[in-house]
Amino acid sequence: MIFDLDGTLLDDLSLISHVAGDVMHRAFGTPPEEARIHYLATTGLPFEAQLAQLYPTAPAQLRASAAATFHQRKVTEAYAHAGPFPEVPGMLKRLAQARWTLVVSTGGETEMAELVLEREGLRFWFDAVLGSREGTKREHLVEYRRRYLDAPLILVGDSRFDMETAQSLPGVVGIGRASRIHGWALTPGDLAQWGAAWADYSLAGLPEALEKILAPPARSSGRRKNRPPGTRK
Repeated sequence: MIFDLDGTLLDDLSLISHVAGDVMHRAFGTPPEEARIHYLATTGLPFEAQLAQLYPTAPAQLRASAAATFHQRKVTEAYAHAGPFPEVPGMLKRLAQARWTLVVSTGGETEMAELVLEREGLRFWFDAVLGSREGTKREHLVEYRRRYLDAPLILVGDSRFDMETAQSLPGVVGIGRASRIHGWALTPGDLAQWGAAWADYSLAGLPEALEKILAPPARSSGRRKNRPPGTRK
């Protein structure tokens, strides 16, 4: 099971979006609240890719400088104050007890993701953490497929990009965490529209949802309807 980090395991999306909005305002002149919404609408991509999409005509050096500033401020202004969603520790424990292999895929820096997970007492549950140093989320999925060749792959994320990435590879099931923060909402219906097999505002029900999603289809008895047992054809 492959977990996104920001906004999925960590309740940090509101903090990060304000950092991103201010960085884009200072670098590109976009009003802060407008920039924050632009960030939220493209979240799931690495920040560098978001800037390339949002400001394609801006000089590459300016985008690179803005991205470096964002990553620095994300650590001090978001990660320093954010923690996991309340249900996450218990949910991870239940999944581990059910013998799921748990890993992380994040568009953030690998080392910082490792440090935050360690600080919050969550790193213990994960076999691996792949971040921006190891490529895009789709590349992470390809790598995890190589490592766990015969296992079902579940991608748990909080964005349209996450769900569409899951849909882009055969055999990957997308699970979505919906969100409601100031000025922004992503509903379970939105995530289902983009391919999520299950979505909710909390991941507390994820273990039970997986049992239903992965359950084999019920076999038909082959008995014709409205025919009493033992009746000849």
